[in-house]
Amino acid sequence: MALFGTKVLRVEDPHLLRGESTYVANVDLPGALHVGYVTSTLAHGRIVSVDVDEARRAPGVVDVVTAADVDLGPAPPVSPDYPEAMARPLLATGVVRFVGEPIVAIVAESAAALEDAAELVVVDLDPLPEVVGVEAALGGEVLLFPDAGTNQVNDGTKGAEGPLPFDECEVVAEATFVNQRLAPCPIETRVAAAEWTADDRFTFYASCQGAHPVRNQLAAVYGLDRSQVRVVTRDVGGSFGAKGRAYPEELLLPFLARRAGRPVRFTPDRSQDMVGLGHSRAQRQSVRIGGDRDGTIRCLEADIVGDAGAYPLVGPNLVVNASTLLPGPYRVEHVRARFRSVVTNTTPTTAYRGAGRPEAAALVDRAVDVFAAEVGMDPIEVRRRNLIGPDEFPWSSPTGLSYDSGDYVTALDRALAAVAIDDLRVEQRRRIEAGEERLLGVGCSVFIDRTAGVPGSEYGSVELRPDGGVLVLTGSSPYGQGHHTAWATLVADRTGLPLDRIQVVHGDTDVVPRGGITGGSRSAQKAGTAVVQATEELVDRARQLAADLLEAAPADVVLDLDRGAFHVAGSPSAATVDWRAVAERVAAEGPADGSSALRCESDFAGEGPTFPFGAYVAVVEVDVATGAVELARIVTVDDAGTILNPMLAEGQVHGGLAQGIAQALQEEFVYDEHGTPLTSSFGDYMLPSAADLPTFESELMETPSPNNPLGFKGIAESGTIGGPPAVQNAVIDALSHLGVRHVDMPLTPERVWRAVTGA
Repeated sequence: MALFGTKVLRVEDPHLLRGESTYVANVDLPGALHVGYVTSTLAHGRIVSVDVDEARRAPGVVDVVTAADVDLGPAPPVSPDYPEAMARPLLATGVVRFVGEPIVAIVAESAAALEDAAELVVVDLDPLPEVVGVEAALGGEVLLFPDAGTNQVNDGTKGAEGPLPFDECEVVAEATFVNQRLAPCPIETRVAAAEWTADDRFTFYASCQGAHPVRNQLAAVYGLDRSQVRVVTRDVGGSFGAKGRAYPEELLLPFLARRAGRPVRFTPDRSQDMVGLGHSRAQRQSVRIGGDRDGTIRCLEADIVGDAGAYPLVGPNLVVNASTLLPGPYRVEHVRARFRSVVTNTTPTTAYRGAGRPEAAALVDRAVDVFAAEVGMDPIEVRRRNLIGPDEFPWSSPTGLSYDSGDYVTALDRALAAVAIDDLRVEQRRRIEAGEERLLGVGCSVFIDRTAGVPGSEYGSVELRPDGGVLVLTGSSPYGQGHHTAWATLVADRTGLPLDRIQVVHGDTDVVPRGGITGGSRSAQKAGTAVVQATEELVDRARQLAADLLEAAPADVVLDLDRGAFHVAGSPSAATVDWRAVAERVAAEGPADGSSALRCESDFAGEGPTFPFGAYVAVVEVDVATGAVELARIVTVDDAGTILNPMLAEGQVHGGLAQGIAQALQEEFVYDEHGTPLTSSFGDYMLPSAADLPTFESELMETPSPNNPLGFKGIAESGTIGGPPAVQNAVIDALSHLGVRHVDMPLTPERVWRAVTGA
């Protein structure tokens, strides 16, 4: 029976459930030392002096290192277009620019000795004026990098170059939205370890999204050939985009290990990670939208400013992504987006589940609702009028994208039918007319995603083992997505082998020759297709060997997938050759050591990005007396092209949706006016629990993409794209009759109450 399209149980889970996982913190490294950092307590300050003498003499301390001891260059930039003056040193040099920036590295025999020694380090900082928020950064009164002459990292436009014809529109509305700063909060912090070997190589153990990109980073920092660096990543306790690159605290570990002559390991606690691991979102979006009174949208203009934090990481790319995705799934002729990012005295921003696409959807979906309110129409009807039709694909967007396939109206209709929209509107009016304090609101989001947009190809290989099983090597690095199950399923369906005869290996640069990053929902499309292409070549080569054993022409031999055996076409009950027999033939003809010579590999890039989409409908109840919001229901209809495994797909939707709802209602990383973090632990950063979330009602659609042979699109980030604006629009819908037109996320009781009382 074919497994493709069925709910195959995850093969990754048993070893996790049995406690056989290999996270970096439990990698066996005999004699490993503990590494920790003394970090800045000021958001902006000049380093006057650093006194580490007492710390060096403390019991159990092996080494204490400051910037003066480090002979390595800065962390490699994400983009060559970033100002060179804004490069980030591995340890703070001269000036600190955010609370949590490492100043001193300590290497000790134990975690306790490390903590004690850190207390003995004396750092004298001369405070400098802080830049907190994009408005202050754009003002330019204080420059984080005077040599750069500006706080801006980038400045550009997407779409039309000149002014848009707003004077031809019957209705024009304007608004400003804040897409708040979030902390990604993976369960496993950014742990890492390093050890040198006798052949002057080092092995680096990483909790990351791609072993090969991290290896390339390390090789660049240390001036080594890539063959001298081995990166191993096994089980990873979450990332959500934040571990796409190694951080300075990790990059310094091989240097510390070499000085100590022993392995070292870095295991930051939660509070350290809340200010050290990259944040995300953090955009101010000014929007102007115009059209006709019949609900037709003609013009959309946006000015998007992103907060990159203290050093340009991936944050500046997020404003580009958000601008490029305008105007989403809508048929809007005139679109222009200006994007800018600025440095501030806060934690640097990086990718977080969606990486610019949630910000784009939030902008577009709120803008559509603002426009609908201005023309006096139901926002659902405005969406229907402007959605691109299924017969209009491929669609060329005003910002230069080519949408591959879609059926947006059907997705919206299914979501609305599931919530019984007409009945909800009747109940909503009844509560308003009765003067009830507990009001009902319904919000929509119809969105597109761009997946496999991260450039480059992905690697996959399959090798026939002597026992007739198959070894799969993949360049993708899973951290919860279910890659091992997915790739084994693809191989099983093409070989007839059971899943337990197929082993998938990832995350070791000494074993897997090359690989990319698991990000941008690219894996099934690129890594999955590479595995399929390699498997199909393996089957073709095996067929020729089977033909020799069957004394038949290869063209006359077929593979019976139900039995996992080759036979002559038309004679299934006659002689057969299974995979073990093929492996024995390979061994007989192969190298003297008996290793399998039947190995096929592939690299696949695809014809371009794909464009999954979805329609989400949220139903909320809002207590106007207290501002409390209860999310009663959320219904999602998601397209991801051809669905390989519905269980994996729905799991990705559920995970993303939990994070999207959290952004809408709870999460925000907050600084005071001096750049001091106010939400640096789970005691004050409002991460949701299962009790905060409703039961998810999810449905999948399939509109295959022409951009890869299997028709795949991504789905891992959809929940973070559609979830926030659906919930946000629902809350505002509940309050719109009171005059409330917008409330920024997160929609906390206080913020909602203030909106009601101020309307």
